[in-house]
Amino acid sequence: MLLNALAHARTGDKGNIVTISLIAYRREDFEIIEEKVTPERVAAHFRELIQGPVLRYSLPQLAALNFVLRRPLSNSVTQSLQLDAHGKCLGSALLAMDI
Repeated sequence: MLLNALAHARTGDKGNIVTISLIAYRREDFEIIEEKVTPERVAAHFRELIQGPVLRYSLPQLAALNFVLRRPLSNSVTQSLQLDAHGKCLGSALLAMDI
């Protein structure tokens, strides 16, 4: 099952930092999302785009997870010529994760 069947994403960029909020459509699906979408899996999913560990914050009252990823400084939003390294694209890419 693809993650996009259970959740949607909101993203943000500041320099080389990307935040991805993953929000369950239904509160009862949050537990499986929290179990399956670990910082390690997100880091592996984006291994070619990010640098360093992925931080994850759990917001159970919102049925949401917030991930903080760091890109190399050369791929920051304000310095990169790559169009698909921005947060919106990474949010869509995370929703394509098979859980």
